Amino acid sequence: MESLSQSVSTGRLIIVAYRLPFKVVRDGDVSRLFQNSGGLVSAVLSLVKDQESQAFDAHQKIQWIGFSENTPEELEGQSMENENFHAHPVFIPADLNENYYEGFCNNLIWPLCHYFPSLAQFHDVYFAAYQEAHQLFFEKVKEVIRPGDVVWVQDYQLMLLPQMIRSAFPENKIGFFFHIPFPSFEIFRLLPVTWRKAIVDGILGADVVGFHTNDYVEYFLKAARLVSELGNKLHYINLGNRIVKVDSFPISIDFDKFNDAYDDPDVTAARSDARQSLKEKIIFSVDRLDYSKGIIHRLQGYQRFLEQNPEWHEKVSFVMVVVPSRDTIEQYQQMKSDIDQTVGKISADYGTISWQPIVYQYRSMPYHELVGMYTASDVALITPVRDGMNLVCKEYVASRQDGRGVLILSEMAGAAAELGEALIINPLDRQDIADAIKTAFEMPDDEQNKRMEAMRERIRDYDVFAWTSDFFTQMTMLELEHDRLRQVFLNNKGIDAIRHAYQSSNNRILFFDYDGTLAPIVPDPAQAIMSEDMKKLLNDIAKRDTVVIVSGRDRNFLGKLFSDLPVHMIAEHGALVKAKDSDEWQLNEGYEENWKDGIRPMMQIYAKRCPGAFVEEKETSLAWHYRTADDKEYASRRAQELLWQLKNYIQPELNLQVIDGNKVVEVKKTAFNKGTATRTFVESGDYDFVLAIGDDTTDEDMFEALPETSFTVKIGDDLSAARNHIRSQDEVFHFLHFMVSSVGE
Repeated sequence: MESLSQSVSTGRLIIVAYRLPFKVVRDGDVSRLFQNSGGLVSAVLSLVKDQESQAFDAHQKIQWIGFSENTPEELEGQSMENENFHAHPVFIPADLNENYYEGFCNNLIWPLCHYFPSLAQFHDVYFAAYQEAHQLFFEKVKEVIRPGDVVWVQDYQLMLLPQMIRSAFPENKIGFFFHIPFPSFEIFRLLPVTWRKAIVDGILGADVVGFHTNDYVEYFLKAARLVSELGNKLHYINLGNRIVKVDSFPISIDFDKFNDAYDDPDVTAARSDARQSLKEKIIFSVDRLDYSKGIIHRLQGYQRFLEQNPEWHEKVSFVMVVVPSRDTIEQYQQMKSDIDQTVGKISADYGTISWQPIVYQYRSMPYHELVGMYTASDVALITPVRDGMNLVCKEYVASRQDGRGVLILSEMAGAAAELGEALIINPLDRQDIADAIKTAFEMPDDEQNKRMEAMRERIRDYDVFAWTSDFFTQMTMLELEHDRLRQVFLNNKGIDAIRHAYQSSNNRILFFDYDGTLAPIVPDPAQAIMSEDMKKLLNDIAKRDTVVIVSGRDRNFLGKLFSDLPVHMIAEHGALVKAKDSDEWQLNEGYEENWKDGIRPMMQIYAKRCPGAFVEEKETSLAWHYRTADDKEYASRRAQELLWQLKNYIQPELNLQVIDGNKVVEVKKTAFNKGTATRTFVESGDYDFVLAIGDDTTDEDMFEALPETSFTVKIGDDLSAARNHIRSQDEVFHFLHFMVSSVGE
């Protein structure tokens, strides 16, 4: 990693989160900065200690921007620094914060992202407050930021901020992490059109966007496609002048902290007290009061267990701790009331004078008591109906130094993707919960140990410090990728260098895309005809050099157009090849028949739904064209839906590739592309000059496949693997004419 850190310039790290991780606490006449020990704070501090792979200067204090619950008067004259951090408070008026944080964030985004749309409140005043609060955060960023600084924006409270920073400070590196579930598009699209677009575009102001699981990544990528018409390749979104990496980074915990606490005297005492005061088998759960945590369903599952397994009566204690949260809000008060009533009913139905089936406490737990319960319990029952990650289950696993205990975990928690050795349950299925409790109680010790050790090893290897390091390593890697794809527009000096190389070579090969390269892009593809001047120039070049036309067009179109020119032709993205001295087209040996029948009906349906779109059936591919569609915006949205459906429908064994081209969606076999076809030509001859020019996404295969010494030219300003760019198709003729002038004279 040393080479990565040396390859980029570094500045300070700026964290922007809704809250500051510390408060100013007064002790008599003395005030001090009290720092919490949250996971994000610990993770960021770990980066300061590990200076091997930094995207920022770890020798400088971390700048933290966030809302302060202290008033400006309380903070006046107070130092906002400690050994590691410099805090920059954002002051939000109470009425604005009510609509911003309690309103837009907690009454709309939180229920939507946790799949409770019926609880979501859509008020214009909420979004207006969300925008206004973002402006306050942005003003503070402007005060703090310097050239070279890296900004890491956190979570759903600040989704618009990355783009605001990007617009004002385009050279600074920006990261964004989304700490809750990102919902499926069917849920996300419930947001008003302008709101959802602002959110997607806001998040994409970042260089690296992180989510907890790959599901959330895919949901966001679909939203980017359908809301902002942005496709992706291998989780990279190309915005033309830069790329964004969208990936999963499953947040974790400080494994050693929980593992080492096992032998702490206070923890040992708490564990002993629990074992002595509770029954033979202990089930434990701890949650913040929230409808996403599935607390009522958990109780109903336990109730079903007691109902069906009387042999376990008076042998089990379920310790359920609920941490107070937002309990001044009527909805949360009702939830607490429902929990109280359900606990009371279970205790009344099954409890005895000597046995309390549920030990229910509504309070926070000190750390030693929490870990004491983790290590005393036989079962951890964690059943959220939707959770971005859920760190309680990881804390439970990390604390089990003894290798004992069974984790029952909801399949709706992000952590389920990592902790497959847990008993995975549907949190809405009370029978599933009841069965899992019985299975956990009956699980042999060696089976418990086997499962627990597998989970412990996984979260030991990818703890919260690895999570943070991984995110910033990806940010550094992305900067290197930007360097590789950075546009270098040909100036006179660059054109002269290519001209000189061309004139001093003896055996030259030139590859040309057709549409958008030799001919302009036009609404009707049939009318895309190159000019007579371009045709004459091409003919002159082909008389002395090897010229290859590389196109997605079918062989009939290319054959008619280039029949009187001495050029080789590659049709349908490499599927068909015709040598200039041959009358026959050769079909790529990797081509297989009988795949179109499953794809054609899907494309035809989308063509019928989109006036002006049509399906073109080539010999080796199917293409859905929408350049001539009546409603361009509607057609683009349909194209993104078709892309999504095709990518989900096509199984890997079919070996099919879905191409998101210029106003066309195409499906073809993966055995060949423009890259494989052009490489075959280069390898068959001893060429000392190789040039390739193209404008489309499919030409990237060609640019990447050709030798390092090749001259590759991308038309337009999209990021590309090509080494040089020219701005428009109009310039191609002038570039070629200048390059070949004086040769042969």
